[in-house]
Amino acid sequence: MSAEDPTSRREFLQGRAAANALGAAIDRLGGVLDPDEGKTQPSKAAAETERYLVQLSRAAMACQFAIFLNAGQYDGGTEAALAALDLVEQLEAQLTVYRDTSEVMAINRRAAQEAVVVESGLYALLSLAADVSLATGGAFDITAGPLVKAWGFYKRAGTIPPPEELQQALAATGSRHLVFDDRTCSVRFARPDVEVNLGAIGKGYALDRAGALLASAGVHDVLLHGGQSSVLASGSHAGLDAGGWLVGIANPLRPEQRLAEVVLRDRALATSGASHQFFRSQGKRYGHILDPRTGWPAEGVFSSTVIAPTAAEADALSTAFYILGVDGAAAYCREHPEIGMVLLHPGKGASSVEMTSQGLDERDVRRLS
Repeated sequence: MSAEDPTSRREFLQGRAAANALGAAIDRLGGVLDPDEGKTQPSKAAAETERYLVQLSRAAMACQFAIFLNAGQYDGGTEAALAALDLVEQLEAQLTVYRDTSEVMAINRRAAQEAVVVESGLYALLSLAADVSLATGGAFDITAGPLVKAWGFYKRAGTIPPPEELQQALAATGSRHLVFDDRTCSVRFARPDVEVNLGAIGKGYALDRAGALLASAGVHDVLLHGGQSSVLASGSHAGLDAGGWLVGIANPLRPEQRLAEVVLRDRALATSGASHQFFRSQGKRYGHILDPRTGWPAEGVFSSTVIAPTAAEADALSTAFYILGVDGAAAYCREHPEIGMVLLHPGKGASSVEMTSQGLDERDVRRLS
């Protein structure tokens, strides 16, 4: 940026510079985020600069995190978004099982021998995960790491484990092995070989923490996503007349096509599926989402999308619903009216996709094809 350039740094950070320079020549972003494709979809051109979106993104947790703001709405919006992305990086360092220095790895090393005092936010996350496991009958479980390793998915080299190895991993799986002490904010393992892996809930937790940081900075109209499969929406996109944010759900058989859309209003959404991580053995397909109750890959659902008050809940429940299937997921939503779901599953035809939704207002979800 030259000294003669009339554009100030603040205008640049607010997105006003781009809006002024491009004007009506650039398409207005429709605010549609596809959980599988991770792309905002262009809509019709519009002159209102307030309808442009500013996007900031950063690689973390083996995916791309992104934050979308209405251009020009907040004086300090971009600075707050950068701070939120910094926080995501800090949380990755705490939660990952791929760094020996993380707090989660310290728990895994020590908790079978002694109670380990845990940072309050992580302790709350572990407790939430245990609660979700109990509420879903064990369909979601953060102690399924031994199963993931037995099946080779930990190193993305899938293979069917020998029966003895599978039984050993299954014996070490289950949140019943986690012993919590709320007084000391500590956790210990009731048996050896137990380990905690937050891969199915960590991104949602990071989004919740990042969203809280943005809210404390006065940024209330914002969309955040982690890896396109976990989304947190607050307030509204200026370009969506109905309010909220529009999120797309991809066709699992044709990922380049959007099959459905959901309007998010101060809620979170997460999608789970096994379309990318799987292997074949003797003609049979084995996906990476394992049922902690049986030790085997879950079957019968193409993708599971959950809408919940928090991104951590949505993350955990999307995995659980993929395992529970249509009937089990629908029953859970009936008992928990704050939770909604959209499950895509095989139809009657060889290449057909059925959509089942529960717990959502019909105005907020629609099938496109």
